[in-house]
Amino acid sequence: MIKFVGGIHPQANKHTQAFPIEAVPPPRRVIIPLSQHIGAPNEARVSVGDQVKLGQLIGQNEKAFVSSPVHATIAGNVVEIAPKPHTLGQNIPAIVIQTEEAQPVLEWAPIKTDVLSQEPTDLRNRIREAGMVGMGGATFPTHVKLSPPEGKPIDTLILNGAECEPYITADHRMMLEYAEQIIKGAQAVQYILGVKRCYIGVEENKPDAIDTLKQAAANTDIQVVGLKVKYPQGSEKHLIKALLNREVPPPPGLPMDVGVVVQNVSTVYAIYEALYLGKPLIERVLTVTGSGIKTPKNLKVRIGTPISEVIAYCGGLTGDAGKVILGGPMMGMAQYTLDVPVIKGTSGILVQNKSEVVMGGYRDCIRCGKCVEACPMLLVPSLIGIYAEKLLFEEADATGAMNCLECGCCVYVCPSKRPMVQMIKHAKAQIMAKRRAAKAA
Repeated sequence: MIKFVGGIHPQANKHTQAFPIEAVPPPRRVIIPLSQHIGAPNEARVSVGDQVKLGQLIGQNEKAFVSSPVHATIAGNVVEIAPKPHTLGQNIPAIVIQTEEAQPVLEWAPIKTDVLSQEPTDLRNRIREAGMVGMGGATFPTHVKLSPPEGKPIDTLILNGAECEPYITADHRMMLEYAEQIIKGAQAVQYILGVKRCYIGVEENKPDAIDTLKQAAANTDIQVVGLKVKYPQGSEKHLIKALLNREVPPPPGLPMDVGVVVQNVSTVYAIYEALYLGKPLIERVLTVTGSGIKTPKNLKVRIGTPISEVIAYCGGLTGDAGKVILGGPMMGMAQYTLDVPVIKGTSGILVQNKSEVVMGGYRDCIRCGKCVEACPMLLVPSLIGIYAEKLLFEEADATGAMNCLECGCCVYVCPSKRPMVQMIKHAKAQIMAKRRAAKAA
């Protein structure tokens, strides 16, 4: 096992790891953002007043390859198509579906034909039509990952079961409760890519998940590997380094440049459902946890469910709740409203109490170098942050801003509490905007 440089060991706080997945009753109203993925946004394929069925395609961008359609997650009437609050902190066009009737429990009949006897191209198309994206949080369209260009041969598939983000245990529960389906999904992806070598990387703090997956994979060529517990072990680049000792080139370098495709275990489970059950991506498992939640749980939730309803299912907020984050504390996004819906990339809802939330400003950099020691990408976050703070974006670019994972290790160790991730994200946005303008010109 290869260790990567940098990284941190935050307190795990995985208090929900022993809690089985519960299915939340379908809501009477869902908000389906037309963009829940990296890539071109969708266009509505329904109109206000239309009646839609469960699983019906309602948003699509047929012209863009890097895009992913969305589907109705309840049966009902389209009551509104308008910009709505999104997890990214801005209003994004969304389709609102409402019903007065209780929704049925999901039942999907298995497809009788042998999945692994079909053409890989047909399976890729089915994955695309089902709206598959990376469910670890990156939300990159899955069919794009499974379509490497000529000249980039793939020899290894890696399933990411590290789940190194504190508090979140959704993938852990998926590996325990759906191990056989995950293995079947992995075999389907192997078949599509034409590769025999497959690893599932799981951090060693999940020994039950490692054992369960090993049992499920006993008669396959899939290897389950225990990984050293270290954040951000679940980063694609560091997972590839740990398992294969290969280094992904700097951006725009991708794992396929070193012959690897990485898929999250939850994504592979969704692929299984799409290929074997014909089910589009209309629900996902997430963790609801934190000291600001009355009853933490692992839940299976329909996409589009307002997070206020998910929190209410867990008993609501405590009286001292102070901050709501979608995702984990390291890479999650704080929310300004509970009206935002669960989307395909929502791995968790974390609520911190007021005593845990750092309020007030930050101080000047004291040049201690702790962020440099912690950075898993071998950057100098303090310097990039200063450049970004001074609006010196060209200097930030030259210092490696675009290589930043936005993992939050630097902020975690900073004694001055400097918001370096936010600064670097701003710099990256400005750098990309300048590059797009130059390309257009």
